[in-house]
Amino acid sequence: MRRPAGMARAGHGAAAATAVMRAAVSAFFGGYHRFTSVAALLALPYSAAVLASESMAPSSAMLRSTAARLRSVFAAAGFPPSPFFALLEAKLSQTIFTFVATLPFALTFLLLAKTCVAAMLRDDVDGDGASPPRRRRRLPAAVAALPPCAAVVRAYPAVVATHLLNAFLMLSANAAVFSLLLLAFGGADMAGLTSHFWTLVLSAAGAIVYSLTIGVATVVCNLAVVVAATEPGCAGHAAILRACVAIRGRVSTALAVALPTNLALASAEALFGLRVMAQRRMAGGKLAPGVAGEAFSIAYIHAICVVLEIIVSCMFYRSCKRSEADELRELEPEEKGDLQA
Repeated sequence: MRRPAGMARAGHGAAAATAVMRAAVSAFFGGYHRFTSVAALLALPYSAAVLASESMAPSSAMLRSTAARLRSVFAAAGFPPSPFFALLEAKLSQTIFTFVATLPFALTFLLLAKTCVAAMLRDDVDGDGASPPRRRRRLPAAVAALPPCAAVVRAYPAVVATHLLNAFLMLSANAAVFSLLLLAFGGADMAGLTSHFWTLVLSAAGAIVYSLTIGVATVVCNLAVVVAATEPGCAGHAAILRACVAIRGRVSTALAVALPTNLALASAEALFGLRVMAQRRMAGGKLAPGVAGEAFSIAYIHAICVVLEIIVSCMFYRSCKRSEADELRELEPEEKGDLQA
């Protein structure tokens, strides 16, 4: 019995996502000491900054000011009061505060970690994206050391430029979704659909559209950084365009691949709030030595998740390059046959 095309594409996307995750986990354990070194030296300061900023957010005047401004913007735009917009206001203000508070650490430690991991994985890839030789995976850990500083220094400016452009891309994605929501709620108001039921329906639809749009934009941004770190002379808008071309037809796979690492990062942040911040509030703002050690352990877990996210992005980009190369090879015989005819 032949399956429908939609089910076949969904099954292929799930299989591709599983293959990418298996390759990422295999690469992580294959270079465990290298990747954990990057996590301890580079990703850990960024993770500590993220967790510390989230712990300081409830008492921050900047967060309260940002939330108040977003509330006034939503009210001026004519959005009806609903739990969706209240949650969106809280998450947006939290995201803006964390982005501003951790920007120095992101531009230094995080981007250096991404550049190092991409350089280490790039050494295992041929120029055309083909499968790496098996003998190169058997190298001892002493030989397969961290990448040369020159390679990291060469790729770092392109990664910084791409990261800054990614911030404008995320801002544009949020503005586009808000414009669509404004049109939807304005049209519903003109049509007289102002009841609680229609407000709830439009809010649910808006939540789905917002989640999908931000999810795809996040995947494109992560992939663009990998492109900038691995492709010479490709940075900024060129890296973003290359990332958009790479995920063409693979959006469901990209979202499925990004979901586990995002859940792991969110779980680490929730664990920090539950185990560290709750104990600190109970102790009157003081951290006991045991709680401080637990905070360090959770920050290290968060750093490991950051490194895993980079590895997954690299493996997904490698998978996209292999798929493009396979498509080109499949087209070659047909083109040759047309020429002969």
